[in-house]
Amino acid sequence: MARKVNVGIVGCGNISDAYFNGSKKFDILNLVACADLDPARAKTKAEKYGIRACATVADLLKDPEVEIVVNLTVPKAHASVNTAALQAGKHAYCEKPFALTSADGAAVLALAKSKNLLVGSAPDTFFGAGIQTARAAVDAGAIGRPVAALAFMMCRGHESWHPSPQFYYEKGGGPMFDMGPYYITALVNLLGPVKRVGGSTSAAFPERLITSQPFNGTRIPVETPTHLTGTLDFASGATATVVMSFDTWPYPLPCLLLYGTESTMEVPDPNNFNGPVRLRSKDGKTYDELPQAHTSDRSRSAGVADMAYSILRRERAHRASGELAQHVVEIMEAFEKSSTTGRHITLTTTCARPAAVPASLAPNELDS
Repeated sequence: MARKVNVGIVGCGNISDAYFNGSKKFDILNLVACADLDPARAKTKAEKYGIRACATVADLLKDPEVEIVVNLTVPKAHASVNTAALQAGKHAYCEKPFALTSADGAAVLALAKSKNLLVGSAPDTFFGAGIQTARAAVDAGAIGRPVAALAFMMCRGHESWHPSPQFYYEKGGGPMFDMGPYYITALVNLLGPVKRVGGSTSAAFPERLITSQPFNGTRIPVETPTHLTGTLDFASGATATVVMSFDTWPYPLPCLLLYGTESTMEVPDPNNFNGPVRLRSKDGKTYDELPQAHTSDRSRSAGVADMAYSILRRERAHRASGELAQHVVEIMEAFEKSSTTGRHITLTTTCARPAAVPASLAPNELDS
């Protein structure tokens, strides 16, 4: 086995437990420290997981033992914390989205390149059995040539259950930057990069009423589109229709559908690592579930582990890369830009389609 790569976590909020637990599943990762703007919160996590708590984020960034900084801060801080980590000589991996603007994301990528460091971003759910089984079927020609896709994420918003839903309705929030990374990353993994975007956006409500604790009864202004509909034109020739909404009551729609020249495939929820993949039967009357082609036991930190392999072997491209994440940011940004300008947006970024995860690998491996 390759040597372990040391990891430090910045941000000890709601999502951090998934990374603390997930990192322990991968033999290549060695979680050594954590930090938070609230030192008491970092101390609590450190004691729970048997690691060091740094007094400040700055202390973690200058810690010589830390090689990868896992950035779990709020979305508006992702670019600035990634920048600080890179300037400190650390590789950086952040929660989604990679940045709130493509300009900020481009600056992070340029800095990483100048320092010969790696940068990456969630989601890594496409490493899981669900999306990888779909990927294997697409690559094997199970649907023929991909022609089109449909993607739906439609709900009533997060103010009824999330303890701090305010940032979901600030600029840079909304359903696209919250949930879009899962769906668009999955589509790029399945169909390759996008070349053009068309979009129409709106906000059904000028303010939202929080009914969850501890802010029950608080009204918050809506500063970002909360319903987005658009089209993606892929370089491969396929197209996709995407709908993301915080303004609708749920209805049992599929998360992702792929249409090919030979068949139609239902792809599982890209927000999860697992889920059934269904293929239209030859008689067209049923959808038959495909056998899982991959392990069903991957979890968050898979993208961090994949980056660690590339740190040790730099000629190896990591899958949840900064280039992929930056391409996704520009795609998401283009929906509102298209709606505002009334025209299609031709993208300036592209990326390599991530390599498929070999089915032969164990749950705690991402490289042979």
